[in-house]
Order: sequence, then structure tokens, then C-alpha cells
Amino acid sequence: MKIALSGGVLLGLGYILASFVGASFVGKLACIGIIAGAGIGLAYVVPIAVGVKWFPDKKGLVSGLAVAGFGFGAFIWILLANPPSILGFGGLITKQAGAYTVLNVDYAFRLYGCIFLILVGIGSLVMKNPPAGWKPAGWNPPVRDSNQKKVGYDCKPREMCTKKEFYLLWMMFIIGALAGLMVIGNVQNFAKSLTDGFTAYGFSSTDAADFAVIGAAVCLPIFNGAGRIVWGQVSDKIGRRKALLSMFLFQGIVMVVFFYTTTNPYIFYIVAALIGFNFGGNFALFPAACADSFGAENLGLNYGFVFTAYGIGGTVGPILAGAVQDAGMSFLYAFVPAAIMCFIAAALAFVYRDAAPK
Repeated sequence: MKIALSGGVLLGLGYILASFVGASFVGKLACIGIIAGAGIGLAYVVPIAVGVKWFPDKKGLVSGLAVAGFGFGAFIWILLANPPSILGFGGLITKQAGAYTVLNVDYAFRLYGCIFLILVGIGSLVMKNPPAGWKPAGWNPPVRDSNQKKVGYDCKPREMCTKKEFYLLWMMFIIGALAGLMVIGNVQNFAKSLTDGFTAYGFSSTDAADFAVIGAAVCLPIFNGAGRIVWGQVSDKIGRRKALLSMFLFQGIVMVVFFYTTTNPYIFYIVAALIGFNFGGNFALFPAACADSFGAENLGLNYGFVFTAYGIGGTVGPILAGAVQDAGMSFLYAFVPAAIMCFIAAALAFVYRDAAPK
């Protein structure tokens, strides 16, 4: 509870402070990127760790549910901030005289900061571990076998970092985050591109902008949240290894297909939704796999180490895609490498072995 509350305070405070630094990039980076980012890092893992301890028999599903709000939340906050579109609401950040004003942006930061502080603070009140020895009715902990002894059960971070399973999970997560955010971070730019986007196929720039909003701010985040729940539940039934393998193979295919969707907005929506659906699966499968391999007792600490992979992939992926765009190259040169990386992650998933017996 204390960690989640601390995270909520830092998250809200970071956004509120950002509203007072004006147009300073360094100020915004420090407040949003460092202070609020640290708050997210603290609060994010708490519901996962607590949920897995309450429901050890449904690690995948409960991990997916715990982080689904993170995906669904993007749908709300993005639409509220964006100028009103064909969806009919939004407008916290609007253009005046053809440009965005610092005042509008700062107002949105201040409002979001207050909301985040209140909501995360309230949520932290229910973040409590089960009593010692607690287990669901009718469920017995899995019996350790020879394979699990090699991996280590209820490891602490120092021991976990000596296991090959940790590095396989870590590399898969880096690739999944990097490849996913290379595409996701540029969905709107891709849709509005003069060479690859909808305007290249006879649609107006207004239509292209509307298609981009629906794809990037509606279809993708909604299915991002849904994917966390569905992939988590699927992994409970077929195992983490098979789920990871299937997810990465599927994601690699749809990333290639996505480049050819700007001839038809409905195909664009469907494939954008599928990309979000698969990307969301990362956030359900990796904490569940971490709990399987290294135990639920220290999941909060251990998953923090695994989650550093997202920080690396989430930084490098959008930068690479942005570099492709700035160089005037086709988005195909971002989407195809992203697909190849997903196939590499699928190969790593094939090598990875489920640690917990079924």
C-alpha cells in the first residue's frame, strides 16, 4: 500500500509541477519523465504482485486484469486531451490561431496530475497482501520438480539474475517493447503520411487525420487493454511458453500487413487493433512468466528487474521509427524490422521453458 501510494503521489506531483515550467523541454522532461515516471514505476508493479499472491492459480489472468487499466486508460486520457474529432468529445488541448498554446497544455497537465493523485491514492488503499499461508480453496501449490530446482523458486533478485530464464524473458521483453513501440508510436504519423498514408490513396488530409485518431486513440488502446486480459487467460491454459511464441509470431505477421492498410480505413482499424491486442499481451505474460520461474514471494522486486527491458525498448523503438521518418524514408523500413524482431523474440520463446509444473 505504501509503495503504491508513494507512486501515486509522485505521478500526480510530476504532472502538476510540469504545468508550471511552461514550454521548457528540460522542465517537462524532469517533471513528467523523471518524477511522474518514477511514480508509475513504483505504483505499476504493486497490483501485479499483490494480485498474483491472492490468485496463484490464475497468474496470467490476474496479471492481465491488473495491467488492463493501463491500456484502457490511454483511451480515456488521449481522447480527452486531443482536439474534438468525429468522436465528438475531447478538447482539453486545442489549437488557437493554428497553434497549440502553452496555457492549454499546462491546464491539461495540472488537471491530469490532480486526477492521477486522487485515483491512484484511492486504489492504493486496497493493495494488501494475503495472510501468510493463504491459498485459494481447492488449490495446492505445484510440486517442485528437477527442472524447477534448476531455475530456482522464490528467488531473490541476485539469484534470479544468474538464471538463463531471466535473460530470455528480458531479451524477449526488450524486443517486444522496441518492436511494438516502433509501430505504435507512429500510427498517427503513418496514417497522415503523404507517401504511405491515406492521402497517398486519394483520401483528404482531414479524413486521414480522423482515421488516425480512431486507429491510434480508440482501436489500438482499447484492444491493448483487452489483449492483456485475453493473453493472460490463454497463458493459464496453454502455458507461458506457447502463449509467448504465439503472440510474437502473430505480432510479426500483422506488423508487415499493417503497411498495406491505408487503402481502406476499416482494414486499418482492424490491424491497428490487432497490433494493440498483441502488444498488450506483453504486460500480462511477462509478470506471470516471472512468477512461474522465480516465485510469487518476491515478484515485486523481481519483475522490476525484468521490466527494465521495457524502459530500454520503449526508448530505442520510437527513436528508431522517428529517425526513419525524419530521413524521409518509407514507414516500411520501420515496420519490416519490427516484424523481424518479433520473429526473433518468437525464437527466444521457443527456447524458453515454463518453470512451474502444470
